[in-house]
Amino acid sequence: MKRTLILLVVMLFGMAATAQRPLLDSLQMPNAVHFLPPPPDTASAAFQYDRAQYRWGQEQRKDPVRLAIAVGDAVWSVDNICKIYSGVLGIDISQENTPAIYRMLTLGLLTTDQAGKLPKNHYMRTRPYVFFNEPTIYPSDEKWLRTNGSYPSGHTILGWSAALLLTEVAPDKADTILARGYMYGQSRVIAGYHWQSDVDAARLVASAAVARLHADKRFLKLMKKARKEYKKMRKKNG
Repeated sequence: MKRTLILLVVMLFGMAATAQRPLLDSLQMPNAVHFLPPPPDTASAAFQYDRAQYRWGQEQRKDPVRLAIAVGDAVWSVDNICKIYSGVLGIDISQENTPAIYRMLTLGLLTTDQAGKLPKNHYMRTRPYVFFNEPTIYPSDEKWLRTNGSYPSGHTILGWSAALLLTEVAPDKADTILARGYMYGQSRVIAGYHWQSDVDAARLVASAAVARLHADKRFLKLMKKARKEYKKMRKKNG
């Protein structure tokens, strides 16, 4: 009996681990090194715009409401994304209340995140807070992100992918979802962790990654269940 229980626990842990794996790895995703231009050269007009946007971000910090949003957006996790977009959709996106939407979003975002790995490692662009040697609004990430490439923005890939996926789930709220997704990316400029060109490039990478997801039959099944769940909840809530 004891041995059976141990085997059952091991199987359950194994199933949980498998459920959290991305549907596709970085080599199966579109390679952004092949379709994105390189980050702006420091002598270019585009980089001058990046510098101007960095200062714009610092000005935005003076608004306590926008600052609080940017700090909240700095927390990199699927559960935080669910919390952010729950307010937009008007439903609690969670494993308990919306299991189909939560599973689609979790596996979808774990997969789109893979699309940022190759360009980040290829370019290893210096982040703005390191370039200017100035503090960010989220100090706990400063040390480890010094060794992580800035281009494209991983946070923005996460936030924009979520916006695109949830727009498909809830097309009736598309404008509001996409507006929040855009704001999420701009939070990275305000935070001081990314140049504007990092954020802009990440939106393109995320769009390509989501398009690739739609060629995967497993994902399409997850999306179908998520849309069905949303329609059911919408009908229930009137």
